[in-house]
Amino acid sequence: MVINLLDLLVKAIAYSSCIGIGAASITLIYNATKTFNFAHASLVGWGMYIVFALTCLIGYTPYHHLLSAALFCGLLGGVIYLSVNRRLLKAKAKEVTLMMSTLGVDLILFGFLNVFSDYLLRVHRLPAKYFIFETRDIAVSLGPTSIRLVGLVAPLVLVLVVVLLHLFLTKTKLGISMRAAIENPELASLSGINPELTYAIAWLIGGALAGLSGGLLTLVVTGYTAAGMTMVVSFFAGSIVGGLYSIYGALLGGFLVGVGEYLGVSAIATLVGGWIYAYRPAIPLLVMAVTLLVQPRGLAILWGGRR
Repeated sequence: MVINLLDLLVKAIAYSSCIGIGAASITLIYNATKTFNFAHASLVGWGMYIVFALTCLIGYTPYHHLLSAALFCGLLGGVIYLSVNRRLLKAKAKEVTLMMSTLGVDLILFGFLNVFSDYLLRVHRLPAKYFIFETRDIAVSLGPTSIRLVGLVAPLVLVLVVVLLHLFLTKTKLGISMRAAIENPELASLSGINPELTYAIAWLIGGALAGLSGGLLTLVVTGYTAAGMTMVVSFFAGSIVGGLYSIYGALLGGFLVGVGEYLGVSAIATLVGGWIYAYRPAIPLLVMAVTLLVQPRGLAILWGGRR
């Protein structure tokens, strides 16, 4: 019983950390370009499949390929900005138009992800339609019991992302310029800051965070091409609970939403039965709705300002 509870807690922490990282991606891109990035779902999916493909074809553990997933999805984020988002921003498109454009991009990325999945299946004979990487995780001994390494790595990565983003945004010239361009693009332009460069960097970092989140999720959930789409509600809920304008709030909000979702549905299932797992996405939806009704600023109100 104790071992089962420990395993559940470890999975909840790992899953929640991944949601927090992904929520920060949504918040960063929205703050920079006022774009709700629905392509986030497929970016997460691509992160999962990059880790899956490299682990199966090259070898080593999934952890060795997390950086590759982040870099690949960061490049995808840059391509999305340069090919679609940049043009719409120049045309002064409204937020609804910007959002709907990313939905179209998401469908394109999802189509190519399915093509890639078919390629891995037919050419390399890999189980690319559905795969489970939990068995490839490393067990860490803790006295008489053991836990999976992802339960330690995922929260450490979350903390590392917080530290690196803080240092980048507050200690580097480029990060400070990005904050200035986000707050007031016109004034930043007069100061010699190139807003387009900061927007592109935001999409690069946002894409990398989405890919990193997806890569870690391969060790927590079953992988399939639509996995990002099934979890996108949790990512957006985390961003909104965090305050939408606060990257740090998104990291914390995503973590809390993930914990509530994972442990909440497990607790309810023990009372009413396993059928309730089909309604798991209702938990982040409910949390998001309550946050918008009660405190639209979310967790960002705890420290104020936009960070």
